[in-house]
Amino acid sequence: MTLDEITRTAIDPALAWLPAKMNTIEARIMLLAIGLQESRFEHRWQVLNDPSKKGPARSFWQGEQGGGMVAGVMSHSATKELARAACAAHGVAFNTREVWLAIETNDVLAAILARLLLWSEPGALPRVSDTAAAWALYLRAWRPGAYARGSADERAALWIKWERNHRQARAFMELP
Repeated sequence: MTLDEITRTAIDPALAWLPAKMNTIEARIMLLAIGLQESRFEHRWQVLNDPSKKGPARSFWQGEQGGGMVAGVMSHSATKELARAACAAHGVAFNTREVWLAIETNDVLAAILARLLLWSEPGALPRVSDTAAAWALYLRAWRPGAYARGSADERAALWIKWERNHRQARAFMELP
């Protein structure tokens, strides 16, 4: 899926549904960069070495059932009621299994939950030009296993990938 397609079909509707204060250029950059980092907007489930099996993460933003994007936003005091309302609006039972299953195909719900995960983090979102702060937020909120378990070289490669993805998101939004 192209950045234009994911923006039109998932991010725009998600941010239109959420409170207006959550619809910022910083949020859009983060949602695009994280989606590029996690799936390149190509895979709705975590791709494993064995392509016949799905990994534990679902959606273009790769949320796990027990992770921040599903269980986290469903229980966090700042996001729980919005997550509950989003599930109701999308006809999804408010339990982690049903939400986790739904986000594999429901891109709007997935984008809402990804934005809520960012909302649950303390402080303002990073300035659009601050790639390093955006990276730190991504690591804190998404806790990517490839980084946590990675060697120094693998971590460096993930940072390079993030720089490219963050730059691509800014370019798409026509920002320096």
